[in-house]
Amino acid sequence: MNVETIGTWAGIVWNTLNDAKAAMTTKDLRKASKLKVNELHTALGWLAKEGKLNFAEADGDTLVSLL
Repeated sequence: MNVETIGTWAGIVWNTLNDAKAAMTTKDLRKASKLKVNELHTALGWLAKEGKLNFAEADGDTLVSLL
């Protein structure tokens, strides 16, 4: 794994959320992006650090959306 790969995963997550136009659970986001769990979490960390994501809790699930 390198920075370029992580950036690619982050792009996949951003595009998936952008296309959805709504918050998604991490489970649904993983399915839609076709990323493995560790890839998704790494990408979410990257995008969170860049200040591009909003996180919320609902019914025990983590919801993720773009800012």
